[in-house]
Amino acid sequence: MPYNYVDSFQTVLQQKYALELTSSALTTQNALWMGAKTIKLPRLDVAGYKDHSRTGGWNRQAIANDYELKVLEHDRDVEFYVDAMDVDETNQTVGAANVTNVFETEQAIPELDKYRYSKLHAEFTAHGGTADTTALTAANVLIVYDNLMEKMDEAGVPESGRVLYVTPSVKKLLKNAEEVQRFISVQTNNGTIDRAVRKLDDVTLVSVPSDRMKTVYDFTDGAVPGVGAKQINMILVHPSAVLAPVKHSAIYLWEPGSHTGGDGYLYQNRRYTDLFVIARKVAGVQINKQA
Repeated sequence: MPYNYVDSFQTVLQQKYALELTSSALTTQNALWMGAKTIKLPRLDVAGYKDHSRTGGWNRQAIANDYELKVLEHDRDVEFYVDAMDVDETNQTVGAANVTNVFETEQAIPELDKYRYSKLHAEFTAHGGTADTTALTAANVLIVYDNLMEKMDEAGVPESGRVLYVTPSVKKLLKNAEEVQRFISVQTNNGTIDRAVRKLDDVTLVSVPSDRMKTVYDFTDGAVPGVGAKQINMILVHPSAVLAPVKHSAIYLWEPGSHTGGDGYLYQNRRYTDLFVIARKVAGVQINKQA
C-alpha cells in the first residue's frame, strides 16, 4: 500500500501555497457538499416592509428558498516513475519530498492560479459581467481602478476585504500613477527607500505574474494560454463572491515491489478543485483586460 504524503507534507505545502499561490485568499475552507462533487448554495428571498396598521395585525410576506448548485470539474493528476537505481545514485534527490517540491513550485501552483483567474473571467462573463477594456497608462490607471470600485460600491459590495490582483506592469503603473502624491524620506529606516505598493484605498494589492492572468488556458498538458487568450490586467474581487474549494488532494509514493510498474518508485499526485462566482454576487468581481 502507498503512503499518502499529503499528511507528511501538509504543513510544508500550506506554507508553500501561502507564499507562492497568489490566489490563496480566494480558497474556500468550508463548503456545503451534496454528494461527491456538488456544492449546494442556499438562496433566500424575502419581501420588504409594508405600512403598519395601528388597528392591529401584521403584514405577512412570503419567503422563497431554493439552491444554487455548483459541480466541480477541474480534476487533475500526474504520475512519475523513477527507477530504483536512479533514486540510489542521486542520493534520494528524486525522493517524494523533492519531486513534490519541484512539481508544486513549477507546475501545480502556477496552474491553480491560471485556472482560478481564467475561471473568474469566464464565470464573470457567463453571469452577465462586462470587463473594462481600457488600455492602461500611468495617466488613467487610477481612474479605471476608481470606476471598478464605484461599480462595487453601487452594488453594495462590502468595502472591507476587497483584493486587487494586478500584473507586474500594472503594479508599476500604479506606483507611477500621475494622481499619486508621495513623500519619501531617506532620513529614517537607515536610509532605506520602500516604494512598495501593498494597499490602495484599504484594498489589498497582489502582484501576479502576467502569464498566470490570461482569459483562457489549454489544460491538455499542463497549462498554456488557449486560443484567443487575452491578457487580464486587473481583477478586483471580494472573496465572498467566490467559491474555490479543494475537494481532494493526495500525494502517493509506491515503493518498488508494491506495484507492477517496474523496479522503481511510482509517484502520484492528484488535486480535485474548482472555482465559481456566486450568481447573485457577480458585482463582487470587476475586471480590466486587453481589448
